[in-house]
Amino acid sequence: MARDPHAAYPDIIEVVVEIPGGSRNKYEYDERAGVIRLDRVLSSAVYYNFDYGFVDATRAEDGDHTDAMLLLDEPTFPGCRVWARPVGGLEMRDEKGEDFKVLCVAIADPLYEHVEDLATVSPHKLREIEHFFETYKILEDKRVEVRGWRDRDRARTVLVDDRARFGREGHPPGSAQV
Repeated sequence: MARDPHAAYPDIIEVVVEIPGGSRNKYEYDERAGVIRLDRVLSSAVYYNFDYGFVDATRAEDGDHTDAMLLLDEPTFPGCRVWARPVGGLEMRDEKGEDFKVLCVAIADPLYEHVEDLATVSPHKLREIEHFFETYKILEDKRVEVRGWRDRDRARTVLVDDRARFGREGHPPGSAQV
């Protein structure tokens, strides 16, 4: 890893975990209060099969931080910060509009050191993730349209744009705000 991982952005990003893998609890970061809160328990009989959170110092088009799905062998915990490598992203649309989720792997996990792009992620794992997002809101009567996987270059473009949007809000470049 680079001496200063911040300088390697967007090839290395800092993910703040909200939801550990294996959970049905949907936690969300409350930016005003600076805490992670329980938003809801998923109504469907599904669970997150990856750690889920956001990329620090970003602002997506929907007004939230950029969503991140983190692959690693063992789940972490809410609030854990993880250096990660983006490998692609899942393009979706939900009740709030366009929703791009960056797929990344934990740099500190040797099981994922070979994963550089979507072609090196298990195809079955990608299908599991798609299925999760297609079904996790069904019993809440909310529609989710999964539009498909996008490559690492698209994820990098989203990350650069979302970091710039965060900066336009008056935050110093690369500042940690969580």
